[in-house]
Amino acid sequence: MTNKDNVTQDNEQDPWADALDEENGAAADENANSVFKPLENSAAASSMNELDIIMDIPVKLSVELGRTRITIKQLLELAQGSVVELDGLAGEPMDILINGYLIAQGEVVVLDDKYGIRITEIVTPSERVQKLNR
Repeated sequence: MTNKDNVTQDNEQDPWADALDEENGAAADENANSVFKPLENSAAASSMNELDIIMDIPVKLSVELGRTRITIKQLLELAQGSVVELDGLAGEPMDILINGYLIAQGEVVVLDDKYGIRITEIVTPSERVQKLNR
């Protein structure tokens, strides 16, 4: 390659290089604006979006009347009409569990021939720990 060829190539590459650099810079600015949202009002919006994500997750709610421990022999002796004594007292609030975790207590109500539960107390985290120990 001669010196003349190098000068010709440099002259041809410079306009293209400038144009490509300019185009890449503009594309990078556009991509940055579309990928990175402005930080204004994003804290409030993001917290709402985070809650919206979990709103449709199903959980299992159950109500516990009471508990008891029995032996396998007693279990095998159970038949239709057998009565199992529980540690819960009549009139005592029942435990409301979400996915097996105690979250509240309530009382049984009857609505249109169906059972329901009226929440009477939301259980605090410290009370949850005490309930686990019983």
